[in-house]
Amino acid sequence: MADDYSLLGFETRAIHAGQTPDPRTGAVIVPIYQTSTYAQDGVGGTREGDYEYSRTANPTRTALEVALAALEGARHGLAYASGMAASDVLLRATLRPGDHLVLGNDAYGGTFRLIDKVLSLWGVEHTVADLGNIAEVRAAIRPETKLIWCESPTNPMLGIADIAALAEVAHGAGARLVVDNTFATPYLQNPLSLGADVVLHSTTKYLGGHSDVVGGAILTNEDELREQLFYLRNAAGAVPGPFDAWLTLRGIKTLALRMERHSDNAELIARMLLKHPKVEHVYYPGLPEHPGHEVASKQMRRFGGMISFTHVDGEQAALDVASKTKLFILAESLGGIESLIEHPGRMTHASTAGSTLEVPDNLLRLSVGIEDGSDLIDDLAKALG
Repeated sequence: MADDYSLLGFETRAIHAGQTPDPRTGAVIVPIYQTSTYAQDGVGGTREGDYEYSRTANPTRTALEVALAALEGARHGLAYASGMAASDVLLRATLRPGDHLVLGNDAYGGTFRLIDKVLSLWGVEHTVADLGNIAEVRAAIRPETKLIWCESPTNPMLGIADIAALAEVAHGAGARLVVDNTFATPYLQNPLSLGADVVLHSTTKYLGGHSDVVGGAILTNEDELREQLFYLRNAAGAVPGPFDAWLTLRGIKTLALRMERHSDNAELIARMLLKHPKVEHVYYPGLPEHPGHEVASKQMRRFGGMISFTHVDGEQAALDVASKTKLFILAESLGGIESLIEHPGRMTHASTAGSTLEVPDNLLRLSVGIEDGSDLIDDLAKALG
């Protein structure tokens, strides 16, 4: 899908890939094809070979898929109703009863819930490992291992995995490497170029960028896997509507500009938190003190807009901070233009309680927006006291 755009810069691809002016009217923005079905030119005579029913294909969704593939440097892109829908289809396309996968010890709570509580019912097993420790990953692999499921940076501890090293381990074991690239976005990191086999996104987050749409995406260079993913998506119906696809297309046009500002603000806030007496530890890969800083510097363009930190006075003090911010809105999700704060242990990662993935109870996660950086620092400083 991305071949025609591969020589163009990122910002150019984000605006033009899959988004040529409408041939009938000249509209420069892809239309919202708000239709469920399409007239056929005779029985089985579908337009362009694809458009018979919008669960199967929709021109607005096609434009989004071409654009996403171009941004990740992939041959194939598929859009889904949510990031979890994309994860579900990918897992069912690549795993069978008796198979095994390696999951990071700091995986997103929703991913852990899907694998631990749902997939396990169908005979799929998993082992949790520190993906930043290659020896531990090698030890976790079994003959039945089919996937290594990676996030880098991770949610919510901002851990960093060496994607190229993990790809080498996975391929040596006859397995695929899946990288959830939601936190980094294709602007900051391109896992396929580092050896990954599949890239996953919750497009709800930075790609949409405005907290007004839910979606997911899978990108890959594997032709056969693309056919399996397409078939399962059509069979199960986990598709985004045309307006959702259109909103996501609108969002990615400004992704490069937004990620630069997210990164600028996050760097300012991370340095402020590092010096604050009420902050026990700051998790941000842009800090030289971060254990994954060197690897992140090698595989990321910048370090993104996500920060986590722990409060020296424990859980209640962390909860108090989350209730006192004014500009940082207390809410789940991330990646929008507005800044958000949340308590992972009681919110996004509650499903990991009691497991090896349980997060510290004094941990707060920030999604740093694109507001004035000095205003955000002042807001946090007042809430911390």
